[in-house]
Amino acid sequence: MRERLLRFALDAIESAQVLDDKARDIAMRQVQAEMDAGYGIYAGSQPQWALLRFDAQAALWASREQWHPQQQGRWLGAPGDSDWELRLPYVDETELVMDVMRQGPEVQVVEPPALRERVRSRLAEAAARYAG
Repeated sequence: MRERLLRFALDAIESAQVLDDKARDIAMRQVQAEMDAGYGIYAGSQPQWALLRFDAQAALWASREQWHPQQQGRWLGAPGDSDWELRLPYVDETELVMDVMRQGPEVQVVEPPALRERVRSRLAEAAARYAG
């Protein structure tokens, strides 16, 4: 229907139907180029790059976690005793914002500014629910 590649969360599919139409043959290289650029279920061909910084308390765990196949990480000091920076691509910020928020105060978005502001805004909304 959409005439483009889409990624779905299998647990969100409520029903499926087998059609008589033949599937289009797409080269695996094209599938990987379009689907692996994004973060989570969001795909696309124009990724942006996020830079996250995990504090020393969460850095050891974060340095072992794979958020994306193309991620790049580095220690900012002695491994296991300093902050960890993680650079990763994303196309749509939705799922990345949720994953960053799960980390609480142990992570901050360094760049890009728009992603940093989106996380700040969502955290302020969450904090407002506990005011008073």
